[in-house]
Amino acid sequence: MRADCEPLAWQAVFVRNPTLLLAALLVVVLVGCSGIDAPSDDQAPADRLAEAKQSFDEADYVGFTLATEELPSGLEGLLSAEGVGTHAPAFKGEVEVQTALDIIAPLIAVDGDVYAQLPFAGWSELDPAAYGAPDPAELMDKQSGISSLFTATRGLSDGESERSGEKVLTSIEGTLPGEAVKQVFPSSGTDDFAVTYTLTGENALDKITVSGPFYAGFADVTYTIDLNLDAESVEIEAPI
Repeated sequence: MRADCEPLAWQAVFVRNPTLLLAALLVVVLVGCSGIDAPSDDQAPADRLAEAKQSFDEADYVGFTLATEELPSGLEGLLSAEGVGTHAPAFKGEVEVQTALDIIAPLIAVDGDVYAQLPFAGWSELDPAAYGAPDPAELMDKQSGISSLFTATRGLSDGESERSGEKVLTSIEGTLPGEAVKQVFPSSGTDDFAVTYTLTGENALDKITVSGPFYAGFADVTYTIDLNLDAESVEIEAPI
């Protein structure tokens, strides 16, 4: 019978070879860090974006912020939209629109109608196209909304990676045909757009940056879309 103090065979190997012991400890640490979200480096960019579309389309509530730092002077257009959307499609949040007098208002879009809570007028139905903006609810449409752009992107290439807390985020760069963007953002021109997708290691979209002719006849605009596929549930109903 082996004495309690007698080293096991694997212990003896590590004692004789401390380098091997260090390597084994590193493996244990890396495997144990289940909270680290490592990137999917072995997947092709197109496959990763296909998975990203599936994750987006399966999310019950999507929190997102669509914003630009600047619009061309004299342009009436969307500065930002922030809120929660569903694939009904529907949206509830707040928008800021650049006009002769900038408008910031709570907004609800559901059942094909868009309502804004305007000063002195209360909830009123409006046409976002009149302000060069898309229907926010339609951004959630699985066939013609944001996620349709993921698989319409051409010339895909891997970009840089970055760490955000416990997540390792990687990027995919490409070109979006103008017609694909116009389906989502009706005021846009038909020239190509440059796009960068930032994904988690599980191929969920964290952020999208798109630059191009969002407003035909004006200089190119850059919009950034920050996404949260685990947003809290909200009740979205027509206010009037």
